[in-house]
Amino acid sequence: MIPVMKPWLGEDEARAAADVVASGWLAQGPRVAEFEAAFAARVGAPHGVALTSCTTGLHVALHLLGLDPGDEVVVPSLSFIATANSAVYVGATPVFADVEPEDGNLSRRTVEAVLTDRTRAIVVVDQGGVPADVDPLRELCEERGIVLVEDAACAAGSTYRGRPVGASATLAAWSFHPRKLLTTGEGGMLTLADAGLAGRARRLREHGMSVSAAERHRSRQPVIENYLEVGFNYRMTDIQAAIGLVQLGKLSAMVQRRRELAAAYQAALVDVPGVRTVRDPEWGESNFQSFWVELEPGFPVSRSDLLATLFTEGVSARAGIMAAHRQPAYAGHAHADLTTTERLTDSTLILPLFHTMTTAEQDHVVDVMRRAATSRAA
Repeated sequence: MIPVMKPWLGEDEARAAADVVASGWLAQGPRVAEFEAAFAARVGAPHGVALTSCTTGLHVALHLLGLDPGDEVVVPSLSFIATANSAVYVGATPVFADVEPEDGNLSRRTVEAVLTDRTRAIVVVDQGGVPADVDPLRELCEERGIVLVEDAACAAGSTYRGRPVGASATLAAWSFHPRKLLTTGEGGMLTLADAGLAGRARRLREHGMSVSAAERHRSRQPVIENYLEVGFNYRMTDIQAAIGLVQLGKLSAMVQRRRELAAAYQAALVDVPGVRTVRDPEWGESNFQSFWVELEPGFPVSRSDLLATLFTEGVSARAGIMAAHRQPAYAGHAHADLTTTERLTDSTLILPLFHTMTTAEQDHVVDVMRRAATSRAA
């Protein structure tokens, strides 16, 4: 079975993890601090705070904003449900906005349609690694006195207007889940522009302690910590961070290979009727964390049947990105017109793309797609 995604892991990651185990320092410690600094430097952010996931990164980001019940946070419905959940975690109300059909991302146009006087923040997602056009959204936020939070879960290695995605973000959350390019198994990062907020985020991830456990253990004299506020247990381990450091060194090669594979898909499928492939927007370059295609009206088989055919032919593909507003957790939740969101979630699928994918594997995927597109005539 050709997998939809496979992490690029090897002996270097195994040795890095083993070295941490041998050191005796397994929890959050020196490797986490090293990984935070290295990742922040790679994406051009002033500060990095390692966490257990992108979800907890979003939670901490919105917690730092001091949102209250009744405050609204604009989010895309076309995203993993964690994007919307992060607003609920802090007592705010997620407000679903539609996305643009070309890239599946929020835009100033779609966000303006749902703004109210209760809007306190916008969470924009770089869906599938395709960079959102954030400059117009930043301008909108400045005009309204609200905050733009970037859900860059999929976007490590993507670029926006010649710079890494997240380089100019006030707050950006990142994922290191195995479905992402750079993985630590589980894990995430929050990058921040403000040193004071970064310091508070570090305290919050460790129960609100005034002195970190690592600082306490390094001290040559007893240290009695204080708990300055109610915090969380969102700490990354040194084992994860050691793996992350190795993965970070591979990131450029990962992006280059995935872009080569994406270009090969685009060239091979360009003349297949009824298939539209994801592409770079004019303002940036994608890392192609996911390679999705849209089945246009008239495609001879349904998406469900195509997924079944791919599976029968040894290809593991996935249905397109979910629409959170359709999930039972948000049943009855008010939202604006989400026509594009619903069309994309119903008509897209994600094809296999991973660093070690072979030409033969990719050719097989394309062959199955081509045969499906001409099945009615056959």
